[in-house]
Amino acid sequence: MGAGASTQVQLPIKVKYCLYARKSTESEEQQILSIDSQIKEMIEMAERDHLEIVEIKKESHSAKEAGQRPVFNEIVEEIKSGKFNGIITWAADRISRNAGDLGRIVDLMDAGKLIEIRTFGQKFTNNPNEKFLLMILGSQAKLENDNKVVNIKRGLRARCEMGLWPCTAPTGYLNSTTKDKSCVVEVDPHRASVVKKMFEKVAYEGMSGRRLHAWLKDEVKFRVRSGKPLTISNIYITLRNTFYYGHFEYPRGSGNWYVGKHEPLITKEVFDLVQEKLVTYAARGEAKEFAFTKLMTCGLCGSGITADEKFKKLKDGTTQRYVYYGCCKFQDKNCKSGYMREEDLIEALATLMDEVELDEIGMKEKIKAEIERHKKFNQGILGMKQEKIKVADVDVRNYAKYILREGSIFEKREFLSCLRSKLTMAAEEVKIV
Repeated sequence: MGAGASTQVQLPIKVKYCLYARKSTESEEQQILSIDSQIKEMIEMAERDHLEIVEIKKESHSAKEAGQRPVFNEIVEEIKSGKFNGIITWAADRISRNAGDLGRIVDLMDAGKLIEIRTFGQKFTNNPNEKFLLMILGSQAKLENDNKVVNIKRGLRARCEMGLWPCTAPTGYLNSTTKDKSCVVEVDPHRASVVKKMFEKVAYEGMSGRRLHAWLKDEVKFRVRSGKPLTISNIYITLRNTFYYGHFEYPRGSGNWYVGKHEPLITKEVFDLVQEKLVTYAARGEAKEFAFTKLMTCGLCGSGITADEKFKKLKDGTTQRYVYYGCCKFQDKNCKSGYMREEDLIEALATLMDEVELDEIGMKEKIKAEIERHKKFNQGILGMKQEKIKVADVDVRNYAKYILREGSIFEKREFLSCLRSKLTMAAEEVKIV
């Protein structure tokens, strides 16, 4: 080598690791090491191999759906920012059991931002063979998930064909706690008689949903298993449930009907009589409906939004009605989402009308019908002539705000059918998603 020549030695990139521990929620993996045990084992491995751990992250979310793990998403962003460039985890399937998240990890490797993944028994770097093995292990985990879903659906269908209810028992029944009686539904000795009387009071005494709610709350002091009273909306759900006379549909809306092996609380005749009464109440406006219950989902847990009404007696002797909307807590019984008064919800929705995506063709058809109705009223009742109003002259979004504030429940529901954007509600705030 000539004088003055120099050589550059490329030093290996120092790897800083994030220790990621995730406990699977799948039942067959409940025996696998707990999060704390995983961390202990991996820290010992890091000390043995002189690996630098800069952060430890824990997570218990399922990895079956892409982008649904908050901690994993943090790790991806922090790798991009250079906070660390290695991951230590118990096994390859802890990182991903779906193609989306696995693809994000491989992309980080291709970009040189993720140098290495260490598991308890393997190492993966930006090497074609090692990346291929990582993808095979991730794909194998996804295959297991997909097969599991197929097997679960097959098992649920088989139970239904046997007359067994595969979900949480409705009010008035209890799921059997005996191991050899899986999906067996038993009569609730504390609540079944009250549920039966609910049907009888509607069928034979003509009691409306609102009166039934007052009877349950004030006279019976009825509480469901969670310790809460039945809301008016849940009363109507109960009264329309065919399960109580022995038949059920599963999944709901599928058209697959089964004869249950559980003990019916009422007869089919009583159920049919109740449905006739409910139709009558609906025609008279007595079956309480809420305008916005099917519009949104909870922004915290993804459950549906339910509504309830309360009445307050004022000093002047009149009664004030208040309607509140909140999370039904189907997905998370401990959801912390608050409640929102209907007036505040309407104003929040009106504010969003300039941003949401509307089916403007459908809206214009409704505006046209409204203009024609107004024209006929002016001419036929008031004898007035009015200037011709064109649909194009009416601002669609201003009309939407008017319906939200002044329309009937039926008009609001019709309007909501023209919404294309999805909305969430949480902590007294409505957002577009």
